[in-house]
Amino acid sequence: MSTTAVAAVEDEDETHRVRRRRRLSPGRRLPAARLAGPALVIALWAVASAAGQLDPGAIPAPWTVLRTAGRLWTDGTLPGDVLTSLERATYGFLIGLTAGVALALASGLSRVGEALIDGTVQLNRAIPPLGLIPLFILWLGIGETFKITIIAIVVYIPIYLNTHAALSGIDSRYVELAEVQGLSRFRFIRQIVIPGALPGFFVGLRLGVTGSWLGLIVLEQINATSGLGYMMFQAQNYGQTDVILVGLLIYGVFGLVSDSVVRLVERRVLSWRRTLSS
Repeated sequence: MSTTAVAAVEDEDETHRVRRRRRLSPGRRLPAARLAGPALVIALWAVASAAGQLDPGAIPAPWTVLRTAGRLWTDGTLPGDVLTSLERATYGFLIGLTAGVALALASGLSRVGEALIDGTVQLNRAIPPLGLIPLFILWLGIGETFKITIIAIVVYIPIYLNTHAALSGIDSRYVELAEVQGLSRFRFIRQIVIPGALPGFFVGLRLGVTGSWLGLIVLEQINATSGLGYMMFQAQNYGQTDVILVGLLIYGVFGLVSDSVVRLVERRVLSWRRTLSS
């Protein structure tokens, strides 16, 4: 077989492998494809409601929930509650993000830092953050401060754990290469530490952004006067299942959108990685 024929066969094999990787890769799918599952659930919900298979008092039909959402939005109740919930989640998330990254870097880049920080964070991890609510109410009162603090704790723990694990998992050969090349501390962090920690950081970021909404839905039902959780708590007292579902659906949309944004940023920042999802 001639050299040209061999090269043609190799090119054809390589093209076949690339196409196969693209078919297998979930990262190539359109972001809108993630809506297929929720859309299917809503469709089944609508069909079951139309067929009379669901008790309207327990699970109202989707169109009933939409009408309720429109009414709450029109009378000004829903916009204020949504804005309040977004502010609480944002402040808590930013504080938790900053604390998680700072502690992970201090612990991952220093043996002294790891001795002082890691054990404390692991102890904090073993205590359910929502179990700290009574203590934080005594310390900080029942205002916004304790709610934001609990959300920050819920957020910082997964960010710290995953970022610290990524830092600890950096190949020692890269560290030895940096020493041989005589890289400064700053260049070592910029060229070795940050790229090596980013994959773990984004895993923790996705867990943290989801955790902020999970914590919020509980905290807003404790001594609150506004927010989606407060709206749902009031609806529970009056047996308004449709209002409760409006709040749950909005929480779900916030969680899906925030997770999708993090995944989009991750895909762009880590475009140099060649993985199944890249």
